[in-house]
Amino acid sequence: MAEEEENYYGKHGEPRKYDPDFKGPIQNRGCTDIVCCILFILAVLGYVAVGIVAWSQGDPRKVIYPTDSMGQFCGQAGTPVANKPYLFYFNIMKCASPMVLLEFQCPTTQLCVESCPNISTTLHDAKRKTDSTKDPKHIKYYQSFCKDTPITGMSVPAILAEGICPAALVASKPFARRCIPSLSMIGEKLVIGNSERFDDGQGSIRNVKELVPGIKNATIVMEARQVVMKIFEDFTRSWYWILICLAMAMVISFIFIVLLRFLAKVMVWVMIIMVILVIAYGIVHCSVEYVNLKNKPGSNVTLQELGFQVDFSVYLHIQQTWLAFIIILAILELIIILLLIFLRKRIAIAIALIEEASRAIGHVMSSLFYPLLTFLLVGVVIAYWATTAVFLSTSNQPVYKIFNDSACEYSRNTCQPANYSMSEMKKKCPDSECLFAFYGGETPYHKYLIFLQFYNVFLFFWCANFVTALGQMTLAGAFASYYWAFRKPNDIPSCPLFASLGRALRYHTGSLAFGSLILSIIQLIRVLLEYLDHKLKGAQNKFAKFLLCCLKCCFWCLEKFIKFLNRNAYIMVAIYGKNFCTSARDAFFLLMRNVIRVAVLDKVTDFLLFLGKLLIVGLVGVFAFFFFSGRVEAFDPATPHLNYYWVPILTVIVGSYLIAHGFFSVYAMCVDTLFLCFLEDLERNDGSAAKPYLMPDSLLKILEKKSSRE
Repeated sequence: MAEEEENYYGKHGEPRKYDPDFKGPIQNRGCTDIVCCILFILAVLGYVAVGIVAWSQGDPRKVIYPTDSMGQFCGQAGTPVANKPYLFYFNIMKCASPMVLLEFQCPTTQLCVESCPNISTTLHDAKRKTDSTKDPKHIKYYQSFCKDTPITGMSVPAILAEGICPAALVASKPFARRCIPSLSMIGEKLVIGNSERFDDGQGSIRNVKELVPGIKNATIVMEARQVVMKIFEDFTRSWYWILICLAMAMVISFIFIVLLRFLAKVMVWVMIIMVILVIAYGIVHCSVEYVNLKNKPGSNVTLQELGFQVDFSVYLHIQQTWLAFIIILAILELIIILLLIFLRKRIAIAIALIEEASRAIGHVMSSLFYPLLTFLLVGVVIAYWATTAVFLSTSNQPVYKIFNDSACEYSRNTCQPANYSMSEMKKKCPDSECLFAFYGGETPYHKYLIFLQFYNVFLFFWCANFVTALGQMTLAGAFASYYWAFRKPNDIPSCPLFASLGRALRYHTGSLAFGSLILSIIQLIRVLLEYLDHKLKGAQNKFAKFLLCCLKCCFWCLEKFIKFLNRNAYIMVAIYGKNFCTSARDAFFLLMRNVIRVAVLDKVTDFLLFLGKLLIVGLVGVFAFFFFSGRVEAFDPATPHLNYYWVPILTVIVGSYLIAHGFFSVYAMCVDTLFLCFLEDLERNDGSAAKPYLMPDSLLKILEKKSSRE
């Protein structure tokens, strides 16, 4: 038996020896992983340089405002078209061309206008009415949809040949700042106004149905933009209520943590019961909605038949949506109940560790507020990444191409609108036009924009992981100071949290950068695999799909393992001040020497803390649902009018989870730190008067370890 134990320990390193001088996190330490620290600093400086270049070259107006054929932003303040917010298409039927889906630009002249046309007429009719009545209002109204070129004295054929005016106007309405024909249904007939036909101004009477393909292509991007605009409107109308709900989540989380400090056992069981009840209520509510829709017409449509809808509330009016909710919640409820049944004995052990963690947090109360600093830093990283991404994606130059109706050898070639009318290409293709096509560029900067975006994403992962790692090491150092204090709280250093933060930044920036770099590389590979998966969705190669699925699964598992290893490595760095690789090895071997305790104790505690997060999210989410959906009449005077009430609800749910995760992450880090310290305590000491255990006797008894002093 002794030989087997010796071989086991030999495989996983030597156990720690008793050291009378060891009093917790060592003070005499040096800088670790200096090369990685320098690399991280250089990478961040490069990131700042990329941001500066992007901000100097980019223009977010390209995302917000529609662009006319001359590359002007419709409705942009301080421009010649500031009072012309809508984009008007000369001939929207040309948008039916398949090239629109490739270039995202209709091959027809587009102008910024003050308002969309409210009548259907032709240039011939406007000229005729003006000549017959001697009243210029008809041609003046028509000219508001023409280029800024005088047409007085010009004939209709000459105006059309020069491309100054559209041949016809079709009654339209604004949609996503574009003028889209006002189509409507009378019975089963598609009409504009009351007519199924319209004059195209070129001698033909066209059916209204011929407008539909062009409208679909013209709105393929606008619908997504319209959804984004509506979501933005919902945020502007409900942001203060969202903040109130998130404040509620913060208060509930804080109260929960404080109660855990004094009533850990009671609160854990209350938490377990409440989670089961909240999920059960969700199942009952979804079942009621499912039954209520049973006899309503159209509610039996399947999600596949319905397809993608811009108005997401449509999905809540079909039975299959609520059936899916019922199944998901029922499976979650069953999993939780089964886990509680099988883990009922281990829950008592986890509660004891949570109680000890509560005492540690009680002596380091400032640790409860540390997540606010992490949130702030992560928020800065996210804001910088998003801003840089927008500016990079809009730092292209306008590219103009030749669009034509008849055959032309220069079709889709780039051109310059300023001198196109006098160019050789215009002479050879008289009916062609030089129109704005898209934003691009041929300079080295524009050619390497994709690599700058790649760098932006990678540094986002690296910086975000670094901030998270800094929080983990800081909390680990503070709680290790608590554990290794022989007489608590007298031997606990003053301001242990700030002392730990100072040590982490002064000595171990390189180790933090090293660990977060490894994790960032894996996360970036996962992003690339998701991108490849998206590209291969239409592929028929089943082997490639299978291989990609296996790779995604492997890298998901690898990411989880690296996160677990990094977390424990940071604890060892915080205690002993060694470099990242040495600390990761020591932590891994320590856990492997106590693998049974890891499975029995550590993971059960994580499960209980996850239930706490789930409870807080459930309570705040249920309140948000009843408030924003208008289901409770008492809330009606205060409930904002929204396009999609699920927007603030989802925001509150995600935000509540992040807040709860921030507070409970302190507990999780405390438990992990105390657990690793406890394992080392068992190896360093034997419970005798000379080598006493520092873990309380209550936990030692549960773990079947007795002190020799008894």
